[in-house]
Amino acid sequence: MAALKSAKQKLFVKEFLVDLNATQAAIRAGYSAKTANEQGSRLLANVNIQEAIQKGMDKRAAKVEVTAEMVLQHWLDVATADPNEIIHHRRVCCRHCFGHDHEYQWIDHEEYERAVTAVKAATKKGKTPVLPSDYGGYGFDPIIRPHPKCPQCHGEGHGQLHAADTRDLSPQAKKLYAGAKYTVNGLEIKMNDQEQAWDRIARHLGMYKDELKLKGELTVKKLEDLM
Repeated sequence: MAALKSAKQKLFVKEFLVDLNATQAAIRAGYSAKTANEQGSRLLANVNIQEAIQKGMDKRAAKVEVTAEMVLQHWLDVATADPNEIIHHRRVCCRHCFGHDHEYQWIDHEEYERAVTAVKAATKKGKTPVLPSDYGGYGFDPIIRPHPKCPQCHGEGHGQLHAADTRDLSPQAKKLYAGAKYTVNGLEIKMNDQEQAWDRIARHLGMYKDELKLKGELTVKKLEDLM
């Protein structure tokens, strides 16, 4: 490892390898939080620190057998995964779309009988209940696309959010998927940032013309290869 001038610099290198965050690494190494951002940039520009970081990265990569090609492929999978595999908005049919003569369609006879029973129970004594009709028939499927000529919804149906069973996602979509949880507002799906993935790919391939190259063998691009 290249000779470092102080214990703080050695600690900075160690902390930087934890999360590749120069500002936070500077703070944890004992530099002032007020100037940590500037200190982090200055330290990264130091040739000896660059070499120490690169050696640390190389050692870590060799230990876990991670290559630059593997890192690039990971971000490419994230960037090109289809978010619709995880969650999507779809237009589904209304009850009249596929009923006979576009009348109200029931799922099955049991559903219709439950509706009839409910109407009878809600009808005041002495009144004749107005029973629902089953003229539209049975077999309602709530997830098929709307009928384009439905006179009730005019082919629009209604919108529906659908979250997929994440066990069935493709390998690429599984890398895009970052977890889910229930909140007071319902199910929250998290995904990794695809724009950030493309940015990392572009940097990895040196597509940014204004990339700042540091002195010595280590460049900004190399530092970000494993970010």
